[in-house]
Amino acid sequence: MAQTTTQKFPINPKPFLHDLVGKPLIVKLKWGLEYRGLLVSLDSYMNLQLTQTEEWINGKMAGKLGDVLIRCNNVLYVRGGEGEPNGVQK
Repeated sequence: MAQTTTQKFPINPKPFLHDLVGKPLIVKLKWGLEYRGLLVSLDSYMNLQLTQTEEWINGKMAGKLGDVLIRCNNVLYVRGGEGEPNGVQK
């Protein structure tokens, strides 16, 4: 039998995030909150600045926040958010 293996290559986070500047983004925090908005900027520590930000709790929008700054050590993961209304995925 032939085995098929799929190799996964690690992604360098800084170029990945720099490519997302000006685009929709989903940021999940360590304690379960999600913030969805447009990535404005990031710094060398990977702190994130978002605009048009919405706060999501348990899959439901809790409110619109506008501009937010998220400190890097609070982030569980970041992903691009294309394809949903307002440009952000569920």
